[in-house]
Amino acid sequence: MTSGLWELVLKGVWTTVQLLVFSALLAGAVSFAVGVARTHRLWIVRFLAGFYTEVFRGTSALVMIFWVFFVLPVAFGWQLVPLWAGTLALGLTYGAYGSEIVRGALNAVDPAQREGAIALSLTPWQRLRLVLLPQAVPEMIPSFCNLLIELLKGTALVSVMGMGDLTFSANLVRLALQQSAEIYTYVLLIYFAIAFVLTRLMRSLEKRLKAGLGKDAGTESAARELKRAQTTGVGGRVA
Repeated sequence: MTSGLWELVLKGVWTTVQLLVFSALLAGAVSFAVGVARTHRLWIVRFLAGFYTEVFRGTSALVMIFWVFFVLPVAFGWQLVPLWAGTLALGLTYGAYGSEIVRGALNAVDPAQREGAIALSLTPWQRLRLVLLPQAVPEMIPSFCNLLIELLKGTALVSVMGMGDLTFSANLVRLALQQSAEIYTYVLLIYFAIAFVLTRLMRSLEKRLKAGLGKDAGTESAARELKRAQTTGVGGRVA
């Protein structure tokens, strides 16, 4: 490829990274807000949070992008540029999936921790901030890592708006050179490289958070082996 075509591809990579970062931030904020709301003591809050989750989890991300970019301006007069339309559609869609990760992790915290926090007369917000989230967040990281990779691949959908992301730029290069195999091989490798970096960063974050709680892979593996031996009668002796 010529230098001009490579520059087009690199601009597409930069656009994809921007979209990934912005939509991930929005999805993360939505995930925690809705996920915490799913555990709220008031049924109306749980119902509204559950309704949002079911709606956005049950609709297509591609159709949501079309709706935000093409329908929203007609219905409400709000015209968003492609970057922010893609960020809004992807953030709200993947935030619905993330909210279930947050809800599950919060519910998985040992009930004794909640009871101890109540015994200390902590407010609900203090229980959440000081007791529940510090223990639940490390358990969310592997699932959030998978969701982040899915979000990265989902950014390719914004090309339907004519947004110059990696997929859109690669298609322009393909049309110019008529070399589909070579171009899309490069695109696959670029997506893989970005996903690999994200995976390593998330694993590093998980280790750091678990280290702050006094956990590591060795002690967790031993605990799982001990629990399996106790419940099934099968397994080696744990020293």
